[in-house]
Amino acid sequence: MTPAVFHVLLALARGQSHGYRVMQDVSLMTDGETRLGPGTLYRTIQRMLVDGLIEEREMALHDETSDDRRRHYQLTAKGLAVARKEARRLAKLVDIARQRGLLTKTAKKGTRHG
Repeated sequence: MTPAVFHVLLALARGQSHGYRVMQDVSLMTDGETRLGPGTLYRTIQRMLVDGLIEEREMALHDETSDDRRRHYQLTAKGLAVARKEARRLAKLVDIARQRGLLTKTAKKGTRHG
């Protein structure tokens, strides 16, 4: 699984969303370290639709006409299962990194770690 796929799964774990909001959520989740551009995002979304990880929902906002509908995406049951499996895999790796001294428990702000 690519990082982009996992980031989109994480963003959609909160509920359905449109593409621009997914881009914003990814940036917020990663403190701006990861930014999905439109090309990457929509290629990733297309692949996830084909793989059955997400599904598309057309929704019109209260002041939009039917021609202005935004595409919203939501996780499928398969997408949720895949996201959970990947989160568990990554959590195990983080635990190992801590055990081997690569990470420390949550540090207080202003505390230096070497």
